[in-house]
Amino acid sequence: MKRFLLTLAAALAAATPALAHDDATLDAMQAPHGGQLRMAGAYHIELVLARDARGGKPAPVKVYLSDHGGGKIAPAGASGSVVLLAPAGKVTVPLAAAGDRLEGTAAYTADPATKALVSLRFADGKTETARFEPFKPR
Repeated sequence: MKRFLLTLAAALAAATPALAHDDATLDAMQAPHGGQLRMAGAYHIELVLARDARGGKPAPVKVYLSDHGGGKIAPAGASGSVVLLAPAGKVTVPLAAAGDRLEGTAAYTADPATKALVSLRFADGKTETARFEPFKPR
């Protein structure tokens, strides 16, 4: 019985961190760069879009990576894209490493109905994707 209880306690402890990273929990967290956080594999991905983007000129699209403890991860060797799906249409933004983040630019409008799909490819060939609602009211 004691062994069973220890095994059960260990299993519950191992499961708890996974529950702490659902979208609602991540939305309640303050993202380090003011964007929206999502979990994908071993990463937290933060998508940062310009809240004043109006579609007439290119605006930045930034993606930051961290581990589940909030430790920064350098994007060296990583690449990817962000697909923005908005009422005005679809925009695909190629991303390239730029210092401590992946970055690209595109003409888009800051619209609460916008959805985004971030797809990343790492130097080791592994891929991760995450879905966002970057202008969703908090």
